[in-house]
Amino acid sequence: MKLAHLADLHLGFRQFDRQTPRGTNQREADIAEAFRRAVDDLLEQKPELIVIAGDIFHSVRPTNAAILFLFRELHRLRSGLPASPIVAIAGEHDTPRSTETGTILRLYEALGVEIAIEEARRIVLPKLDCAVLAVPQQALAQAERPALRPEPGGPTINVLLTHGVYGGLGEERGTMEYGGTQLSRELLAPEKWDYIALGHYHSAQSVATNAWYSGSLEYLPPNPWGQLQDEGAQKKSKRSGKGYLLIELPGARVAFRPIAPVRRHIDLAPIRGAGLNAKELDAQIAERLAGAKIDDQIVRLLVWDVDRAVARDLDHAAIRGYKARALNFQLDLRRPEAQRNITSVGPGTKRQTLTETVRDFLGRRPLDAELNRETFVTLGVEYLESAGRAEGEP
Repeated sequence: MKLAHLADLHLGFRQFDRQTPRGTNQREADIAEAFRRAVDDLLEQKPELIVIAGDIFHSVRPTNAAILFLFRELHRLRSGLPASPIVAIAGEHDTPRSTETGTILRLYEALGVEIAIEEARRIVLPKLDCAVLAVPQQALAQAERPALRPEPGGPTINVLLTHGVYGGLGEERGTMEYGGTQLSRELLAPEKWDYIALGHYHSAQSVATNAWYSGSLEYLPPNPWGQLQDEGAQKKSKRSGKGYLLIELPGARVAFRPIAPVRRHIDLAPIRGAGLNAKELDAQIAERLAGAKIDDQIVRLLVWDVDRAVARDLDHAAIRGYKARALNFQLDLRRPEAQRNITSVGPGTKRQTLTETVRDFLGRRPLDAELNRETFVTLGVEYLESAGRAEGEP
């Protein structure tokens, strides 16, 4: 049996100010297009079972456009692959904080999609000789968790579908955020299952040979740059980029299916600004930008050790020009250690700058699902540094 494993679609996610000609947020349109391309590939690959491991929408209250788009794409799958069941669960972004809020995910049951939203569901698929235990985020968050084990005497193939944070995967750079339910090897028991389909981490990686995160279909907050770094550290795995997983069962033979993004995230080679005056730093910034195709792309340039006075004297007209060309250009200026405000810490621990303290606090603070954490953190740091400049700090 061929199983397709997707997760973390985050449909309806919005970022930056650029609009499409039809008035849609450009990043929202990019995220939707990535899923449309994945559906195109699924129709070609013809899996016999499709599972979606949570965070289907970016918000509990997605836009009407996102709701309708998902309905159309799922209808395409149901029409093109009528014999292939679709099983989905709610992740933390899909889960309302109050039971009175409700969820739009039940709408898709009208298409024949099997969805677990609040309680765990065991879905038996006799034609495939397969059973799927679908465990949504809310079920895992309860004081009494469901037993994550196959039922004895059931179908030959048993699949666990759930959403949460498995520690020790080294992905704090790319996906760690406030709110994920903790998973462990003891809880999951990979040896009991033919395959475990996980959601939450945005980079494809394995917990065991038969237990995987498929990753997201696009580079998403809280840290898309960290996701690029995670991919760079996994080059030997031949899974660079975004996509979904195809699994042959039994045996759990996993293949990564890449999905081309609409636009690139470009993390330019960083600059060491120590000892440079404003004109010299302007020249290095221009050199970095001249060698990159940034038009309509998402770009970051990290510059270390930039004196406050140098930052004020940069060619801001040129920087505005770069921002006008790119979909988004982030010039990330980091202050020298000597200019940073140091927080009080205990003896023997590493001192943390005020900016780092604020960045860390905002990065972990609980947020409503519809808020963009990356933008929230960036604005907080910008306000802090703007206040410092207004006070005339040396």
